[in-house]
Amino acid sequence: MKISKIQSRLKRHNRVRSKILGNTDRPRLVVFRSTKFNYAQLVDDQAHKVIVASSDLKAKSKGTKTEKAKQVGMDLAKKALEKKVTEIVFDRNCYKYHGRVKALAEGAREGGLKF
Repeated sequence: MKISKIQSRLKRHNRVRSKILGNTDRPRLVVFRSTKFNYAQLVDDQAHKVIVASSDLKAKSKGTKTEKAKQVGMDLAKKALEKKVTEIVFDRNCYKYHGRVKALAEGAREGGLKF
């Protein structure tokens, strides 16, 4: 039986997601990348709430998608520090840790988040 791209993505997502859990002390940083934009949000899995979110939808800055992903990470870190969140768990979703996902993580680290 042939597995579609969506089924493969969901299978990878479930494999990654089964190993990590965010809580109030260490929320989960979820990364989503579409073909045009990058999205990130901090989620408290115990309370089922999004603490902060950031994306490059309305960003006026020019540059590559990777550079914009780094800006999203830095912006998310700034918002998280305002909410007094310093430590997180990184959820790369179903994506490999390179390119835009890696840039977003490095931007969050530069912004002051620890993971």
